[in-house]
Amino acid sequence: MDKVQIKDKSFRKHIFCDAIHEKVLKVADRINEDYKKKNPVFVVVLNGAFMFASDLLKKVNVACEIAFVKVASYEGTKSTGSVKSLIGLNHNINNREVVIIEDIVDTGETIVALLDQLSRQSPSQIKIATLLFKPKAYTKDAPIDYVAMEVGNEFLVGYGLDYDGFGRNLEDIYIVD
Repeated sequence: MDKVQIKDKSFRKHIFCDAIHEKVLKVADRINEDYKKKNPVFVVVLNGAFMFASDLLKKVNVACEIAFVKVASYEGTKSTGSVKSLIGLNHNINNREVVIIEDIVDTGETIVALLDQLSRQSPSQIKIATLLFKPKAYTKDAPIDYVAMEVGNEFLVGYGLDYDGFGRNLEDIYIVD
C-alpha cells in the first residue's frame, strides 16, 4: 500500500520495509561486534519498539537477556512533554551492561527518563539503540549509540510506530500526506 488512512489522517509510504531490514541488520552487526563475549540485557521500550526489537534481536548472536518496560509520552501526534512509566523493569541489571531498544528518539525526554530510572539500579553501562532518530528535535546530551536511520521532524507511523494506537502493524513506515 502506497497510502493508508488512519483515523482522520492520510499517510504515504516513506521508508520501505526492505530498507528498514537492511538498516536493522547493520545495527545488529555493530552490537554483535561490541558485545561479543559479553551478555548484555536488552531493555525493550513498549509498545513502539516491539517490531524493531523483534527483528534486531533475531540478528543478535551474543548471549543476552531481554526485558521490557512500557512508557508513554505521546497523545495523538504530539509529545505530552512528560514520560509516564506504565510497566517498570522487573529484572536485575546491577553491574550489567544494558542496551535500551527504542523505536524513535525525538526530543529525548523518554530516553532521559529511562536513563534516570535504570541508573538507579547500578548497571555497569547503558547504551541506546533506536530505529529512528530525529537529530533536529533532540534536546538532550545523552549519546544515542546505535541509530538505524535519521529522519526529519515529521510524524511517522508503521513498523511499531502508531497514531493513537493504530498503524503499528504496518511493515513499512509512513509519513503524513
